[in-house]
Amino acid sequence: MKEYVNQVKCTYKDKHYSVRDNGEVLRHSRIGKRTRIIDNRWTFGKPNDKKGYMEIASVSVHRIVATAFHGTAPTKEHVVDHIDTNKRNNRPENLRWVTKLENVLLNPITAKRIAVVCGSVEAFLTEPSRFRNEFSDSNYKWMCTVSLQEANISLKRMLSWAKSDKLPSGGTLGEWIFNRFTSQNQQSETTPEGFDIIMAKTLNAAQRNWLTPSEFPCCPQEYSEKPITTYAQKLKTGLVFCRNSFYTSIVSEREISNDGQTLYVITESQNSIKPWALAKISFENDLFVHTSLGTFNGQKGAEKQFCLEQGLEWNGEDTIDDYC
Repeated sequence: MKEYVNQVKCTYKDKHYSVRDNGEVLRHSRIGKRTRIIDNRWTFGKPNDKKGYMEIASVSVHRIVATAFHGTAPTKEHVVDHIDTNKRNNRPENLRWVTKLENVLLNPITAKRIAVVCGSVEAFLTEPSRFRNEFSDSNYKWMCTVSLQEANISLKRMLSWAKSDKLPSGGTLGEWIFNRFTSQNQQSETTPEGFDIIMAKTLNAAQRNWLTPSEFPCCPQEYSEKPITTYAQKLKTGLVFCRNSFYTSIVSEREISNDGQTLYVITESQNSIKPWALAKISFENDLFVHTSLGTFNGQKGAEKQFCLEQGLEWNGEDTIDDYC
């Protein structure tokens, strides 16, 4: 991982860096000032648990690397796209500057929503004004401001990216965006947490450690600034939490973590060998990610894990699941 060929210098937000083509960065100390603890040290950065990006002193490493190897962002609105969708792969060849429009469209959830309303991503980008009154969801108000010129430029660029990524004959941009996301996120057991995700059958939903694509009927299609709270309010005891071809699970108990970033849910299914299950829900990249935390023979086993996952002390007795 630490092997590199090229090393360059750049300035980003008035700070000076040396950057290697393996994604490592070194922040230089300030002339005439005290050396800070992370100055003059090579690092890949530390992961931001909420955003998934690597950072050095709260500065995104991918923007530093992109600046060093691809030049300054064309505009203040440009963001960095991770081509393989792995937010921790900051090698220069995996990064490119994209407009905010392109960045939003590269999200499989947005692409799916556009395809449902407009027929395809291409249709929207060809004539965005046709669909300005078709999106009632407040989260998609941004589409009303997309100009024809901006849309056409993005269409050409995205078709070029899809072609270079071997878009199947007759395939659409929506298919490429979805396949780009899922194929990179189902690589192997060694894939870092946050990237072992498959898409669920429900819009806005994804699954981690959950092999069967499932429906999540209570998953919000519209949400406020606190998406996890919105989801929790929809999860009432007795409602269907998850449904697929093998089972239907019912909400038994749910709780939001102290930081408000995670929702834990105990469910019961009548058609499973282990009828009790525990899941956690996080909000990542505009997706409600449902992670399986295990199945249990008894309710007490699920409740014990439910307690421990929240960092609480379990005061109950041993359960049958402690021994099998």
